[in-house]
Amino acid sequence: MGSWPLPLLLLLLPPPALPAPPTCYSRMLSLSQEITSAFQSLQATEPSEPCVRYLPRLYLDIHNYCVLARLRDFAASPQCWKVAPVDDLRNKVRKLYTIMNLFCRRELVFLSDNCNALEYPVPATMVLPEGQN
Repeated sequence: MGSWPLPLLLLLLPPPALPAPPTCYSRMLSLSQEITSAFQSLQATEPSEPCVRYLPRLYLDIHNYCVLARLRDFAASPQCWKVAPVDDLRNKVRKLYTIMNLFCRRELVFLSDNCNALEYPVPATMVLPEGQN
């Protein structure tokens, strides 16, 4: 077997396992976490851009019905036009809004419509009510 060409040996190896494709729900969840993290990072790293202070907050909970209005407000916000990091974030926000409204509408269950919870988020170690997993 020492004289076999490398391409032939590679054909004999089993193919690498492919991960399961993301579901609509997992895509919404990961994108909302990515947006929240990017927004916090933007606030920390862009003090030279005073407009960043006036952007609508982006603490996202995709199970809160108010998140749709929050996403819409952020995408339409006139602050920080032509600031590249904000434009990138705005594009992600539009993508999440589109995914939630058009592609994954039936897969999402809103558990709350508490808009204040998006202003003052609950820490990530949230305990679910009894009987819910």
